[in-house]
Amino acid sequence: MSEPAYPLPVPRPSDEKTVERNFWKKLRRVAGRIPFAEDAAAAYFCAVDPATPAKVKATLFAALAYFVLPFDAIPDFLAGVGFTDDAAVIALALSMVAGQIREEHRAKARAMLEIGEPG
Repeated sequence: MSEPAYPLPVPRPSDEKTVERNFWKKLRRVAGRIPFAEDAAAAYFCAVDPATPAKVKATLFAALAYFVLPFDAIPDFLAGVGFTDDAAVIALALSMVAGQIREEHRAKARAMLEIGEPG
């Protein structure tokens, strides 16, 4: 099996604390500039859901920590490309745990981001 073309986050015990402390602050600041805001918020709600399995939580917290931390492969301040690595990491994490992101997580994400229901 080949390695992914982008860095895969490695879960660490501090990821959950980092995400809980910084996620909403950063997401609110950049939500209008990133197309994956709803996915990131849904991932957060899945990660904090007590019913979510530990491995899924670890995967999601690692991906969200990558988004939150200011030091990553492509600096976020670069216009047009700064969040592409963050989007790729979150997309990869979501594809790995797709069955765990439920509609209730997406509904909470839309409500928090004040996005209307689809359709």
